[in-house]
Order: sequence, then C-alpha cells, then structure tokens
Amino acid sequence: MTASAPASPRPPAGRPVIEISGLRKSFGPAAVLKGIDLTVNAGDVVCVIGPSGSGKSTLLRCVNLLERPTAGSIKLLGVEVTDPDVDIDRVRTHVGMVFQSFNLFPHKTVMGNLTMAQRQVLGRSEAQARAVALRNLEQVGLADRLDAYPAQLSGGQQQRVAIARALSMDPAMMLFDEPTSALDPELVGDVLAVMRDLAESGMTMMVVTHEMAFAREVGDRVVFMDDGQVMEEGPAAQVIGSPRTERARVFLHRVLNPTAVDESELGQTEPPQPGDPDYRPPPAGHGRAGRPGDGRSDGEGHVPLTVR
Repeated sequence: MTASAPASPRPPAGRPVIEISGLRKSFGPAAVLKGIDLTVNAGDVVCVIGPSGSGKSTLLRCVNLLERPTAGSIKLLGVEVTDPDVDIDRVRTHVGMVFQSFNLFPHKTVMGNLTMAQRQVLGRSEAQARAVALRNLEQVGLADRLDAYPAQLSGGQQQRVAIARALSMDPAMMLFDEPTSALDPELVGDVLAVMRDLAESGMTMMVVTHEMAFAREVGDRVVFMDDGQVMEEGPAAQVIGSPRTERARVFLHRVLNPTAVDESELGQTEPPQPGDPDYRPPPAGHGRAGRPGDGRSDGEGHVPLTVR
C-alpha cells in the first residue's frame, strides 16, 4: 500500500505563496491576459473583481496551469509551475480549486466524492479518507448528507461539498472561481459563510467574485481587472470604497447601484416641450384616463417620460 502523503505545508504568514510575473495568455489572436504581476502571501485573502471578459477566470486557471500561459512565470510555494519540467501533478496536491459548476461526480455519493482523490492521489486508506472527509463535511455543515448523491442536493449544498472535497486534500491554498455565480440568491449566503470561516482559519485564498460585500468584508486585498490587465490593487476598503481609477469607479458604481441610471447615457431627460424640434402634440380627444380635451395623453401617441 502506498504511504499516506503528508498534509500540504501551511507557510508562515507573509511568505509569498503565489508569485505571478509578466503573465500573458492569448487564444489565437485574442490577447486575454496582457502582462499580469501579482503576489499572494500566506494567509492573504485576495479577491479579484472586474467586468465579464476581463480575464479574471483565465488568470485563476493559469495559476493552477489548467490554462498554459503564453508568456511569463508563475511560482506556487516557490516552485515555478511554468517550467516545462515541473511535476505539476505534485504541485497541484497543494492547491484546492472550487469552480462555478461544482464538478462533482454524479455517480458517486458525497462521501465517494470526498474520498476518491484522497485514496488515489494521497494514498490514504479508506478509514483515513473517510475520517478526513467527515471532518470537512462537518465544517461545511453537511455531515448528515454523506450518503446522498449530487442530484439529491441543492446547488448551495453541492458547492459546499465541492469546498469540502478540496479541503480534504489538505491544500496550502484555495482558488475560487466565482463559486456563487451559479446559485440561486437565497443559497449564496451558506457558501459565503463557509468561505468566511475558511478565511478566518488562516487559509490562503484567491477568489474571483462578483460578491462585493464579501470582497469588502473578508478580502485583505482587492484586485480590479479590466481588458486583461490589473487596473487597480490595494486594501479592500480602499479599492471598493474609494477607487482611484475612473474605470474602477464606473464598474463599482454599476455593481453597487444596479438600479441607478446615468442620465448622460439616456440623453433627453425631460419630455420635449412645445417649440422643441422633437415635440409632437398628442392627438386631440385622447386625454389622460380617457378624458378628452385636457391636452395630455397616456395612450397611443403619448410622449414618453425618460427615467431619471
């Protein structure tokens, strides 16, 4: 029997765990990452935010070499994973990753999902793997569902199982790729609570997210990306509360105030008045609520009011 692999080391706080330098990634002629420099230290929670298509998920996938960079270097725990000779499978045993779509094995129970990699990759016995799995299921509040299949769980429960599965490999760091984006709003809180507890335990975390409250309250640092570049980086309260760049200000205003309407984008903000080139008088006899002759109309031929 293969000897049980030791747990991934937890580096001392402040030591670089993820070091990214000059990272570029292109898909054919399309440049998705355009020279990223970023360092994540042990114990840090770094939240990556930005509009869709800005390269956030590609950045995260490059860290774990699920996407191979076009140029640049990435070091995990001091090991350059972009070195062609690296044993990437060994490095990945120190990295837990949680995806948007759970990626659980549908034909295996919750316990089966949590024990398979432990036994095949880490060489743990069935008893060892089950003990570790049960401990992590208790941590995410699902110890009573160990015999359930993924199809019998809600989306939020499946995502918590996915987190427990990643934790069962005793990773030194965790990568989260928009872990709540596929969930119903009422299920988001349970997953974020687990992630909050994980951050408080000292786990190093790199989180791609649209959950601004989580990023502000739990993140040590926030990285704002746009067009494949890091546009702004700093303490969470500063980047989200007082962003320095105009692009970050516009993005955060729209995310934090989703019902707000920018009048500059609407053009005319008042209905045209008599004498204006665009003024069209209402048809005679079609007043408000069907009352003829009051000069106003809510029916056909009305003059629309533009939302402020």
